[in-house]
Amino acid sequence: MFDNLSERLERSFKILKGEGRITEINVAETVKDIRKALLEADVNYKTAKQFTDRVKQKALGQDVLTAVRPGQLLIKITHDELADLMGGQAQEMNIKGSPAIILMAGLQGSGKTTHAAKLANWLRTKKGKRVMLAACDVYRPAAIEQLRVLGEQINAKVYTEETESNPVRKAEKAVQEARRFGYDVLIIDTAGRLAVDEQMMQEIAAIKTAVNPSETLFVVDAMTGQDAVNTAKEFNDRLDFDGVILTKLDGDTRGGAALSIRSVVDKPIKFIGTGEKMEALDVFHPARMADRILGMGDVVSLVERAQEQYDEQEARRISKKIAKNQFDFNDFRSQLAQIKKMGNMKDLMGMIPGMGKALKDVEISDDAFKPIEAIIDSMTPAERANPALLNGSRKDRIARGSGTSIVEVNRFLKQFEQTSKMMRKVQQMKFKR
Repeated sequence: MFDNLSERLERSFKILKGEGRITEINVAETVKDIRKALLEADVNYKTAKQFTDRVKQKALGQDVLTAVRPGQLLIKITHDELADLMGGQAQEMNIKGSPAIILMAGLQGSGKTTHAAKLANWLRTKKGKRVMLAACDVYRPAAIEQLRVLGEQINAKVYTEETESNPVRKAEKAVQEARRFGYDVLIIDTAGRLAVDEQMMQEIAAIKTAVNPSETLFVVDAMTGQDAVNTAKEFNDRLDFDGVILTKLDGDTRGGAALSIRSVVDKPIKFIGTGEKMEALDVFHPARMADRILGMGDVVSLVERAQEQYDEQEARRISKKIAKNQFDFNDFRSQLAQIKKMGNMKDLMGMIPGMGKALKDVEISDDAFKPIEAIIDSMTPAERANPALLNGSRKDRIARGSGTSIVEVNRFLKQFEQTSKMMRKVQQMKFKR
């Protein structure tokens, strides 16, 4: 995500390298290059021009402090303008009502049904809400079945009523059902089309009028670039939605939709989809996204994800075992499971400052831990609890059982030993303080 834009912007800032002051002459070329970078990222032309005009106006004539180079000052100005362009602050969800009703809209294939379930999971796990999903796409039986399956995955009730063919009446019945059983939130998944059409617009508008949602969210695929922005504008003209969920931001997208939607449609991006898992839904933070675009990483989001998976009791148990030099393969496997829950590995690594550029052409599979897990799973309970038991014949058996080689098993054991040593050193340093 944003890899090409980040690289182009980095090159743009280098134009000012070595200058002692920002002037109209030396900033003009940089700003021109920034505009080209934005256009290549599929940012709306008018948005790109207004953005670079603001950057230039703020940069001109500013005194450069002794400790700050002109390029660094321009990066700061560009960062602030990028954050402002994308909305400035993260936007809260309006989940008031009994129940609060969230209406999902969007084209077919945008990820609307999947993200209805992701949002239900987010509300359930992060906000402690009892959530019901309603399958109101009466044209595509697969959408109803998909929502039912996803509902089972996240332990959420799904209202289907497949005998009802009128989407408006179906939505109204779903509201009555949610109210009757005391759900906090009802999320209504509606029909999508392959393109915007009048029937679709009339239908979604009629559902909105009938159920009077507290929040209407437009789901759009970031991979479609400026088409995403144009579609969002058409929907907003008819629906006046409250916010956007931008999907597939973990894919090979140039980022133009994320940068353009707020300025063109004047509606905030509230969530971003960052993977296929039900947990892969993040609140959109403009300043953090600006950090990532400019190669500064996103340590805050990384820490937040780690904290979500942090089990204080488990951490204390592991800490005691490390201090006694009893850290074993069972403990190692449980730590891997927690890391995997945090999300896509390449996305996580990209949140570390400076790593985004380093990982640009590196493929990091989410299955990277599978060989290690297979090796550990091929051990006996006694071997997992006592790493010292592993001799040559046991290693040979483990390699055959895990479908790996002796070389891979030995490499993992060496990594495990180095990790254990490092963790003991950290533990000892904590005790010395």
